[in-house]
This record gives sequence, structure tokens and C-alpha cells, in this order.
Amino acid sequence: MTMNKAVLNAAQQSQSIFTLLEGAANTWPDRPASSYQDKTLNWRETHRRCLAQATLFSRAGVGRGDRVAYLGFNSNVCFEGYFSPAAISAIFVPLNFRLAIGELIECIEDCAPRVLICEPGFLSHALSIVESCGCINAVFVTGGEEEFNALEQGGLPDSVSSLEKAIADCLATKDFVDVNPSVGEDTLILFYTGGTTGRSKGVMLSNKNFLCNTIGSIPLYKMQDGWRFLIVGPLFHIAAGARLFSCAALGGHAIILPKFDVPEVFESIAKYRINSATLVPTMFQMLMDHPQFPEADLSSMEMLASGAAPMPMSLQHRVIDAFKGINLYQTYGMTEAAPIVTSLDAKYHVVSGPGSEKLGSVGRPAPHVTLRIVDEDGDELASGETGEVLARGDNIMTGYWNLPEQSAEALRDGWYHTGDAGYLDADGFLFLEGRVKDMIVSGGENIYPIDIENVLSSHPAIHQCAVIGIPHETWGEAVHAVVLLEAGIEPAPSERELIDYCRERIATYKCPVSVSFRTEPMPLSPINKILKTELRKPFWEGRISSLV
Repeated sequence: MTMNKAVLNAAQQSQSIFTLLEGAANTWPDRPASSYQDKTLNWRETHRRCLAQATLFSRAGVGRGDRVAYLGFNSNVCFEGYFSPAAISAIFVPLNFRLAIGELIECIEDCAPRVLICEPGFLSHALSIVESCGCINAVFVTGGEEEFNALEQGGLPDSVSSLEKAIADCLATKDFVDVNPSVGEDTLILFYTGGTTGRSKGVMLSNKNFLCNTIGSIPLYKMQDGWRFLIVGPLFHIAAGARLFSCAALGGHAIILPKFDVPEVFESIAKYRINSATLVPTMFQMLMDHPQFPEADLSSMEMLASGAAPMPMSLQHRVIDAFKGINLYQTYGMTEAAPIVTSLDAKYHVVSGPGSEKLGSVGRPAPHVTLRIVDEDGDELASGETGEVLARGDNIMTGYWNLPEQSAEALRDGWYHTGDAGYLDADGFLFLEGRVKDMIVSGGENIYPIDIENVLSSHPAIHQCAVIGIPHETWGEAVHAVVLLEAGIEPAPSERELIDYCRERIATYKCPVSVSFRTEPMPLSPINKILKTELRKPFWEGRISSLV
């Protein structure tokens, strides 16, 4: 099937994401829109539920530019939240449920939502937030009637009510609020990002940003009309969330899992005949390591995208071999870019022959993105020279919420300064070297961890690795490797053996001078990135370092 462009064109003309939902409901009313916990809703039902929720928000005092927050795992309600506040020009704020209560309160105090939607399991957090923050007028709890009745028996404030009951009452009366959707540069969603090196920043993404990304990503990944998308990454993160707009533009079907669970992923792919999914490298590794993988039915899969973190070369080779017949893409992006910046096309996912030399890259800029590589003075660098990656396009955020100085710094001179280090080859392919702040300066040499990580990850005994800079009295910083070995490896490699392994493959000055062996899993962010800040802490505590 080819894409029906009318829905996307109408949304583009109106510059409104809510028009995208209306178009899907009018064009494919009976097609399934979402499936969550074995309940499927079509596009007509989804549109009507979003209108009902917008009506509830309006009655709770939500107006243009006000915020509606969501606290919980992935669900159909979170999916609907990507559209429903927009009907009344309000802003959706999907919260990171993994944050501590103090961190959640910081986010709430920052964005001051009038309404908080929460899952039953997060009600205690929601009540603590309401007690601490005076901005919230109403709390809507998701889940069925019996579940809410059980909660009521414990006593609830008058501001807390059942979302499903309220939606049902609104649908019964059909007394919907007048639609006045946000458009263009109006902020659609506020994503809180970071928090591992300081207070989280709210990234303001507009209708224009998301429409630009959606229009660019569909042909980039060769998505087709009616595709079935597995939504398994957390919806408080844009990598999973942006796919919901592609789904609406294609009249697709979003199969939503509360969180990543390997057996449930395999079961869902087979049951719903999933066509596409976006995963992070650790998810690929967990799928392939699982005993069910050899028997998993992946015959319906047409496209798999990897993003959010670099994929080591050894893992790339393994993925290419394991997922034969499925178009593989690697994506480089970030929340601030809504999220796509570059993509490595499926035809370059080969380990030998023409195109294989591009496998270590993250591909070329997406059609809607312009890239520059600059030095510390902002001067553009030639092909092959490493500097900071700058991006420009209609997908780039409007700024950080309540942080005008940080917004101006990030968007100075009309370019988004990514903080990532990399270079462009002669063909315009971007090769990443890591974060600018992760760069290790040892004895005057600039060393990028990804070079060493690619070498170490190719060692058969290493399951995971991360390279960091640690203090050195003479050189300023020294290269240190943190490794997690494969289970059951005998004999286990020594520190000296791993250092020598690197010395045989890369320049001596890049090689680790020390190695530490972990027995517990690597510390991971909510999107399964290794938290190097946590790995650095024991070495840098009490010192001035690159932790900030």
C-alpha cells in the first residue's frame, strides 16, 4: 500500500497536529488506531475520546497554553494525550515516571499544569504532588471502574476522579467543548529531558516541529499506509512518541506496551503482525540474548530503527545477521530536534562490499535538516575534521521552558548546538565521536570514547562497555574502561589483556590505562542509555570535572 497524502497535506496546510487526528478519524474511522492490554480502539473512537478529554480539561480550567501532565506507563490514554490537549491549544507534558518524587515535584513546579492524569499505581505520587504544588485543579485517574472504586474506599480528595467514567459521561451527553487547536509555533508537547547532570529542562516542541519531522520521516523510512507500529519505548520520550504522529498520518495501528518486556514484544509482533518498531541498542541486545529469539515469528516485520544511543560496531554486525530480511535504519537525533537529524539507510547495513564503509556512520542529514561541523570558535570545519555538530530546520525546538538564557545559548546564531562531536565524510555521512563533554583530554590529545568502545565491544568476552575520563595528576585525564563480561566466560580476561587488545587495534594514546570490571548491570537512563555520569562519580567526587 502507498501512503494517502491527503491527511498529511491537510495537517500541513493547517499547521495543526490535531487536524492530523481529525483527518485519520474522517478517512479511516473504522481502522484500529491503538491496542493496549487487549483493548483496541479505532480512529473514530480515539477522536471522540480526545474531544471528551479536551472537554474535561476545559471544565477543569485548562485554557490556551495551559499544561496537562501525565504520570504513568505507556497506555492508550498517554497516546491520546499527544492529541487531546491540543484540541483546546493546551500543552501535553508526559512525565518520566522513573523520577523520584522530589524530581517530579520540580518538573511540576516548573510547568505548573492545571490537570494531572495518573495511573492508579502512581496515585500516591500524584497526591504528594498536589499537596506540594498548588497549581493542579484536577487529578484524573486512569483504569476501570472497579479499580477506581477500590481506591475511593481509602478516601480521596474531591479533586480526584475517574477519567474513564468522566469520558463515558461526556460521550453520552455529546456536549463537547468547541475545538480551537494549537497551530504552527504553538507548543504542543513539553518533554523534560536530562536530569542526570542537573535539573531537567523542558523542551518546547511545536506543531510545526512535529509536522516537519512526520513529513520527513515517513518517506525516509519508507513507511506505508496502514502499518502496524509497536510502541515499546517510554512515551515520555520523543523517540517513541513521534511515531504516534506517523501512525495517524498513515491510518496506522499503534500497539502499545506498558514497558519493554522481551517475551511480550515477541508475542505482540506475532499476534498483531507488527510492521515496524523503534528500539535502542540495549533493546536489540536483550531481544537477541533471549532464549525465545530463535523461535520468534518476525515474518511481518518490515522496518526496525535504532536510535537514542550509538550502536557499537560488533552489535551492528550481530543485528544485521540476526534480522535478515528486515530493513534496518540507524537514527541520530534528540528531543530538541523532534527528533530526527540524520538516518543511515537500510542499504548501508551491510558488513562487506559496496556501502559497508558507511556502517560506522549515522547516515546523512534528513531532507528537512541542514548540518554543520564547527570548531570551538564556531568556524566551519572541512570534511573529516571533528568538531561540534550543529543542526538547523523546522524540526528544531522553539526553546527550553522558562530558561531563556539556556535557550539562547543552545540556539545561538540560528543553529541548534547539539553538544555532540563528529565529522562529515566527503559524501556527507555523519560519523559521531561522542559528546563534546565526554571528550577526554589526556596529555593534550583529544580522545573520543566511541573509538575505544567500538574496539572493546568486539572482544568476545565483553557484554557491555563504557569508556570515561578519570583524573590523572600528570595528563589531566586518563582513559578508563568499565566493562561487563559475558556470563560464564572462562578464563575471564585480565585488565592487561584488554588493554593489550586495544593497543593492537588503535593508537596507543587512545588506549585505556585502567579497566574496572562490573558484576552488576550498567546504570541506565530511562531510555536505556548507559549513564556515564554515574560511572564517573566515584572517580571525580570532590574534584572539578566534566560532570556538569
